[in-house]
Amino acid sequence: MNYFTNISYMVSHIFLMVFIFFFILHRYSKHTTAIICFSAFCSLVFLDYFKLNIFPESKLCYFIVTITQIIITQSVVIIISKKRDNKALFMGLSASNYVIAGSIIATILHICTGNEIVSLLGSIIVHIAIFLLLYFRLRKICLKCQEIEYLKNWWELCLIPAFFYCSFTFLAYFPNRLYDIPANIPGIIVFIITMFVSYVVILRYIESQSEKADIYWKNVFMEEYIKGLENQYYMLEQSEQNMKILRHDIRHYSKMIDAMLSQNKYDEIKKITEHINNVVDENKVIKYCNNLIANTIISKMMEKARILGIKVDLDIVIPKEIPVNDYEFTLVIANLFENAIICVKDFEEKRRNIYVKVNCSKEHLLIRMKNEFDKKIEFDLATGLPKSTNGENHGLGMQSVFSFSRKYGGEAGCYLEDGFFNIIILAKF
Repeated sequence: MNYFTNISYMVSHIFLMVFIFFFILHRYSKHTTAIICFSAFCSLVFLDYFKLNIFPESKLCYFIVTITQIIITQSVVIIISKKRDNKALFMGLSASNYVIAGSIIATILHICTGNEIVSLLGSIIVHIAIFLLLYFRLRKICLKCQEIEYLKNWWELCLIPAFFYCSFTFLAYFPNRLYDIPANIPGIIVFIITMFVSYVVILRYIESQSEKADIYWKNVFMEEYIKGLENQYYMLEQSEQNMKILRHDIRHYSKMIDAMLSQNKYDEIKKITEHINNVVDENKVIKYCNNLIANTIISKMMEKARILGIKVDLDIVIPKEIPVNDYEFTLVIANLFENAIICVKDFEEKRRNIYVKVNCSKEHLLIRMKNEFDKKIEFDLATGLPKSTNGENHGLGMQSVFSFSRKYGGEAGCYLEDGFFNIIILAKF
C-alpha cells in the first residue's frame, strides 16, 4: 500500500468537505450538514481504496472511480445547498479545483524533495493557506453570489471550473502522472495561478453586477419616493388653499342658512351643508398607514391607479416603526403594486381591479396582491419565478421581491387561480 498517496488523497477529501461546508449556503442545520459531509468523506476514502490499492494499475478503474467520486461530491453540494441550483453547482465545482491545486502542490513537493513527510506537511500547509485566503477574501462574495438572482448565465459559468478541473486531471494525473512528466511542473504552477486570478475576476464581476442592480433599484425607488413626496406636497398645498377659500366663504354660507331657516327652506339648507361636506371631503389628505415612506409610495401608486381608472381594494396596516428595512420593504410593495397596475390597465373597466393586503407588525409580515390575469404564466425552473415576456432586462422587480423574502427568512409564492394572479409573501420575525 502506498501510504503517501492514500494520506495525500485523504487530506484533499478533508479540505474538500471543509470548503463545501463553509462556502455553500446551508439548507439544513450545521449539525446535519456536517454529518452529510462526513458521510461523503467516508465514501470518497472508501472509493480511493479501490482506485489506489485494489486496482492501482487499472486506468479504467481510475476513470470510473473518479467519475463516481465527482458525482458524490457534487450531489452532496446539491443536497446541502439552500437553493439547489446552478450557483451551488458552480461553487461545488470550484471547491474541487481549490482542493486539486493543493494536491498537485503535494505531488510537486514530493518530486522535488523525495521526502514524503515534508511533502504531506507542505500539502497540508498549502491547503490551509488556500482555505484561509479564500475564507477571508472570497467567502462573503461566494455566499452573496448564491443569493443573487440578477445574473442568469450560471450554467455557462459552471463550464469554467469544469474545464479547469479536467485540465488539472489530464496534466497531473490521467492518463500520465506528473511523476512521469515532471517538465509539466512550471506550466501547472502557472495554470494554478491563472485559475485563482480567474476566480477572483469572475466573482468580483458578479459582485459588481449585483451592486449595479441594487443601485438601479434604489434609484428607481428614490425617484418614485421623491415624486410621491412632491405629489403629497402639491395635494397639501391645494387642500390648504381650498380650505382657506372655504373658511373665507363660510360666513356667506352661514348667512344663507339663516335666511333659509327664516323661510323654512330645509331642503335648501341640506344642499348647502352637503356642498360644504363635499368640499371638506375632496380636500382631505388620505393617510394610508403610519409609516411615512410606505405611505408616500402607496399614495403615489393609488394616484396612478386612479388616473388609469383602476379600482383598488386596499387593506393596509403598517406601523411607524417596522422590523425590516423601510426602503427594501416599500420597494417590494411598489414593485408588486406597479406590476398589478401594468397587468390590468388595458382591461375593460369592470376588470380593472386590484386587491392589496399588507400587514406588518413586530412579529410577522404578510403581503398579498391579487389581480385578474388573462395570459399563460411560464415559470423559470431555476428561480421558480414567472418569466417576463418583455425582454431580457425585465422581470428584475419580481426577483427583487423574492430576494427580500429570502433575506428575512420568509416564504414567497405566486400562482394563477380562476383567472386571477396571486402573490403572497409571509415572514415571521
